[in-house]
Amino acid sequence: MARSATRLSRAAQYALLVLLFGFIATPMLVIAVFSFDANRFPTIPWGGFSLDWHVAALGDTMIRTAFANSLTVALSTAIVSTILGFCAAYLDYRYVFRGKALFGLMVAIPPAVPASILGMAMLAFLSRLGLFGSVGAIVACHVAIATSFAMAIIRLRLRDFPRDLEPAAWNLGAPPFVTLMRVVVPFCKPALVASFFLTAAVSFDEFLIAWFVGGTVETLPVRILNLLQGQVNPKINAIGTVVLAISITLVLLAQRFVGVSAAARPKKTEG
Repeated sequence: MARSATRLSRAAQYALLVLLFGFIATPMLVIAVFSFDANRFPTIPWGGFSLDWHVAALGDTMIRTAFANSLTVALSTAIVSTILGFCAAYLDYRYVFRGKALFGLMVAIPPAVPASILGMAMLAFLSRLGLFGSVGAIVACHVAIATSFAMAIIRLRLRDFPRDLEPAAWNLGAPPFVTLMRVVVPFCKPALVASFFLTAAVSFDEFLIAWFVGGTVETLPVRILNLLQGQVNPKINAIGTVVLAISITLVLLAQRFVGVSAAARPKKTEG
């Protein structure tokens, strides 16, 4: 009786999970399906398979420029955020200092602030510095958000780092910087790679802050938004499919390396 109830409960959980996943995934699948529809407007029945809208999107100079901007911003954001995230995580792991809790709070705050408020604040700040309307402005704002994610992943990995490993290397004559680069960084490598892909995905998908501070510099999500403000354009589905494919790939890669990091944790022995 108890076993039957357990199986029924598990089946109900799986069914709820499938329904939830279907609810989330259906809009994305609709965009992908209609991006290959020969009809100009999404209609049922389907008008037949066609690559016309993908070809049209590829031939649009503004879309190609926006795509290049998105890749540049995402790559730059991922590199800088991963480095800063590692520095912040290591500082939080290794040292005890006054204001440590405030330091962690400051790193964690940006993703919690509504993007519209954060975008307006960054717009006002960057305008005073003369950095408004540039790729560098978008990168700086995305780094402020993405660093929190990088720090969280790397700090989780450092939680399993043996605290006596660094002192042992120091006692053997290795300078602190050499120990950091040859002991700590290799240990954190899976988390660093995961942080790189995740922060790239966060930056590649973000549009509201890029819209506030980018000015005439458009990223791909901003180009989609600008297209939506005009007439209904079937190229939007094609662009959305490409963005969706890249984002999912980046997140899956990040998840893959997070899994590697978790699998590499030392198992505690009993007794």
